[in-house]
Amino acid sequence: MSAFVMPSLGADMEAGTVVEWLRKVGDTVHHGDVIAVVETHKGAIEVEVFEDGVVEEILVPPGEEVPVGTALAMIGDGSGASAAAAPKAPLPAAAPPMAGEVRRPDVLKVKPKAPVAAEEGRRRVSPYARRRAEALGVDLADVKGTGPGGVVQAVDVEQAAGRARASGREAPAAPPGRRRGFDPEAMRQGIAAAMAKSHREIPHYYLDTTIDMQAAMHWLEAANAERPVAQRLLYATLLIKATALALRKVPELNGFWIDGGARPAERVHIGWAIALRGGGLMAPAIHDADTMSLDALMAAMRDLVARARSGGIRGSEMTDPTITITNLGERGAEAVHGLIYPPQLALVGFGRLAQAPLAIDGAVSVRPVVRASLAGDHRGSDGHSGGLLLAAIDALLQKPEGL
Repeated sequence: MSAFVMPSLGADMEAGTVVEWLRKVGDTVHHGDVIAVVETHKGAIEVEVFEDGVVEEILVPPGEEVPVGTALAMIGDGSGASAAAAPKAPLPAAAPPMAGEVRRPDVLKVKPKAPVAAEEGRRRVSPYARRRAEALGVDLADVKGTGPGGVVQAVDVEQAAGRARASGREAPAAPPGRRRGFDPEAMRQGIAAAMAKSHREIPHYYLDTTIDMQAAMHWLEAANAERPVAQRLLYATLLIKATALALRKVPELNGFWIDGGARPAERVHIGWAIALRGGGLMAPAIHDADTMSLDALMAAMRDLVARARSGGIRGSEMTDPTITITNLGERGAEAVHGLIYPPQLALVGFGRLAQAPLAIDGAVSVRPVVRASLAGDHRGSDGHSGGLLLAAIDALLQKPEGL
């Protein structure tokens, strides 16, 4: 028997609100199954269970905000013996959660935020389902609820949206000025808190270099000329793949600073910074980016952007990034020098693609270039390692056919 707890979905998260349970008591679950939807200042996040078992008990109903580490449900073998699975000694509500600590909600001060489900006429709709309907342009009057007591859940809304797409009907745009599952002001405060902590506690060092992108852009133009428009690659896929492969050569920059020491990660999960409509930013993970083809990376990027902006990012995608990439795109500044997102060890930044004079074989030539920067944690690496990473990214972009 073990506890399914409120996860920490970032260094800036202290508490979360359960907005919808996607499994009920008695349901069998498997590693990786999405079991609940949790709302933080970053929006509604789908959270997964990381073991096989049966949902024995749900401890926190939808609408309650609880601290990170609080037991939300008990997962067992179906015997129903949940009593021994979590500590029962009272804990002060104001005490911060300790690493690995599991707290039962009956010894915590919880804050109710919303009813289990609101009435839509005579129908009951979960809060998350309402937000998904708004984001996807689905009329809730046309949705049949499959939750307990006929409650409309997010999965019902998404299925209705899928049927609308299949029939060729365009979903109306969400009304302007309405929330899309997150509070931009709260998100901005959370980002500021995390970055203030990063600036205060992490001894940053910064490096940058100018990369000649002519070979990469010529290759990309030729590759896209042979593809349908919908399957063409963005040049950002080259940046992600080159960075992911370079981290294999310089693994000390791929990982975390935990419990006073650097812990290199065994896999490369790139956190891709996505700007959200209405303000805000999140950087969910592209898992195993070093092993993916460029086409798979392009599909993963599109999927992440769509889900980040409409809802549906998974908890593992928020907690797994081993390094973050921020790319300012075509309309950004020429360079960016970011702050590391704790507990990661580094951040790579790319400015906009620009034309600049370069000295090539003793002559000046105007080439497309991008300025790549690195923010590194001096506790886990130094400028030599950082320089090797930028040099490796540069070398890989000179041979784009090998990415």
